[in-house]
Amino acid sequence: MKKIISFGFIFAILVISSCSNYRGGELTGVPGRSRYFEPDPFGMIFVPQGSFVMGLNDQDVPWAQNTYSRTITVDPFWMDETEITNNEYRQFVYWVRDSIMRRMLGEVLDDYVISEDQFGNPIDPPQLNWDIRIDFRDEEVNETLNELYYNDQERFYGRKEIDTRKLMYEYFWVDLKQAARRTNRYNYQTKEYEGYVTNSDGERIEIQDRSNFIIRDVVNVYPDTLCWIADFTYSFNEPMTTRYFWHPAYDNYPVVGVTWKQASAFCIWRTEFFNASLSAAGQPPVHEYRLPIESEWEYAARGGLEHSMYPWGGYYTRNKEGCFLANFKPLRGNYIDDGGSVTLAVGTYQPNEYGLYDMSGNVAEWTANAYDESAYIFSHDLNPDYKYNALPDDPPVLKRKVIRGGSWKDIGYFLQCGARTYEYQDTAKSYIGFRCVRSYLGSN
Repeated sequence: MKKIISFGFIFAILVISSCSNYRGGELTGVPGRSRYFEPDPFGMIFVPQGSFVMGLNDQDVPWAQNTYSRTITVDPFWMDETEITNNEYRQFVYWVRDSIMRRMLGEVLDDYVISEDQFGNPIDPPQLNWDIRIDFRDEEVNETLNELYYNDQERFYGRKEIDTRKLMYEYFWVDLKQAARRTNRYNYQTKEYEGYVTNSDGERIEIQDRSNFIIRDVVNVYPDTLCWIADFTYSFNEPMTTRYFWHPAYDNYPVVGVTWKQASAFCIWRTEFFNASLSAAGQPPVHEYRLPIESEWEYAARGGLEHSMYPWGGYYTRNKEGCFLANFKPLRGNYIDDGGSVTLAVGTYQPNEYGLYDMSGNVAEWTANAYDESAYIFSHDLNPDYKYNALPDDPPVLKRKVIRGGSWKDIGYFLQCGARTYEYQDTAKSYIGFRCVRSYLGSN
């Protein structure tokens, strides 16, 4: 009798539970999904959706004919309040350094990798153990890590320093552009892919499965500190080369000497780093940091002030007191007339109406887009976006990426919100940095 009652009780629970899932046969959506509120990301400013006239608001002085006025619309997004600083980028460099160390130590010492989960199930591949500190007093640890340092012949005055050439970061991204092509779609009738995809090495391969759209790349993450000397002939910039990136005095200055590929890799690392913390807290990893498309950059730079030449509004680079409003090359090369000869700490000048600092001057900024003089003509008017993933053997003209905002060494023309120019994706300059954006979930 007890068994019958127990079975009847269990059956009743199953019936109630089953009925509650179907909600009486009405279309109610999947139950149990909580409402999402996106918290303000640390150090980022919200830029609302809107339309604006994209392009120059003054004469095309160099007659470049690469900027045309057109009305476009952009979705809402978050943008870094300032350019990425030396200290922020150093966190990326140190993470790569430490992960390489842990990987090397994990090959000889089990403590530095996690090969089983809490239930004893194997983890394949094993994960790095970030909870254990590296004990540099251990002889075995030092011997294992010795190859990460400069060898005796390359050491300056015998200093034991990390060989920055070995700070390589392996990262992955999904090429949605290639995946979206109709010829590359999965055929549900034949149950196979029929198209071809180009990988990061420029090889054209037949699509076998979803993994063919996952692109792997490897990049050295250390900034090119020699760019301060290489960029300028017969100019004494050795102090900036030897001190700018590592000395605490420059921690709050914008990072420079970073290529477009390094900036892109930083965005992917920042995404994975942040989403890992969400996963640890039991939340879905949904956020993605990236370089801004140039329409987002220009819209954010204008700060809601339409038809303004500069982020602060108006047609002049000075305020009513006669002080310059950005760090650039004023007059005929009087660099210090605006307060600094080269870069200045981020946020030195007043922000625009959105609260974004240094959208003009200090350092120019990488965007996500490839550079084409006629891009304004053929790109869409909703979130216009022209990208080209240049291959190693492509000619230089295909490796051009859009930079915006002008820098400490540029004349006032390049400070205009609508002015655009380019640099090659594999070059690093002492006057180019970057900032990240993150798409807003929903609309506002």
